[in-house]
Amino acid sequence: MPLSRRALLTTTGATALFASLPTAAAQARPGPRPRPWSTNAIRQIPLQGAVNVRDVGGSLTYDGGRVRYGLAYRGDALGKLTDADVSTLAGLRLGTVVDLRVPLEVQYDGADRLPAGTVGVSRPINDNGLFARIQQAIGSRDPVLQESMLGGGRAAAFMTEVYRIFVTDAGNRAAFGATLRDLANPARGPLLLHCTSGKDRTGWTSYLLLTLLGVPASTARADYLASNTIRAAYDAKVREGLKLGGYMQNPDLIVPFQEVRDAYLDAALDQVRVSYGSLFRYVSEGLGLEFRELVALRERLVAEA
Repeated sequence: MPLSRRALLTTTGATALFASLPTAAAQARPGPRPRPWSTNAIRQIPLQGAVNVRDVGGSLTYDGGRVRYGLAYRGDALGKLTDADVSTLAGLRLGTVVDLRVPLEVQYDGADRLPAGTVGVSRPINDNGLFARIQQAIGSRDPVLQESMLGGGRAAAFMTEVYRIFVTDAGNRAAFGATLRDLANPARGPLLLHCTSGKDRTGWTSYLLLTLLGVPASTARADYLASNTIRAAYDAKVREGLKLGGYMQNPDLIVPFQEVRDAYLDAALDQVRVSYGSLFRYVSEGLGLEFRELVALRERLVAEA
């Protein structure tokens, strides 16, 4: 039976909530494909200097509620926003922006441009050297080196390892847990979390958030995969520019870095199973979230039907 949010306020409800969280194995198990993503399902924030900024709200939960709009946002790097973009963000009345980028990314792309009064929080997620690896390969302009670093499935294999350290790295777990706590805290105001492309570190956090709010795993996965549609045209232009600029003879080598894939998400969920046995233990022991914090998250972000 779907669990009502009122039931969450009882001790019995606590047991039911944790029991209702699907196991990592169940989430990773092949099954019916999620319904195709459509532009009607996601509220994208139109900006000139960022591609993948959108509202996390709108999804239906198991118990018939709906994730509220206007409180949780996800996005890509905000360092190249125009003045008009900053004004658009000001209209969202953001209280907090959590930046998951490592210092090298901030140095390359620039610090966030934020509206006055918005608090920026730097909370780097270890990317296993991904950004540095990409820069090294592209900067070499050497097709042989690029093939040896990225070809033959090596780029995709590297990405799956990045997702695994989302789960295994203690600093990453602390950062994900702190961000989920911020989302549960009304004092933080509407919150936007982002990384460089808004798809991997941001995608995993958003997937966890939606799952904890009671959104079906297939819906949370479809939201994760939507970055491919949203970013497709921009990423194609990046590859074209790399070829025209003489940086890469075969820019398709970076496609595994540009995309999100079922296999990447499944790698993280498989690591949850290996390291913790269940999503409940990952959330409670790995991220350190207490039941009262999960209740606060749902009470704040899920509206009754």
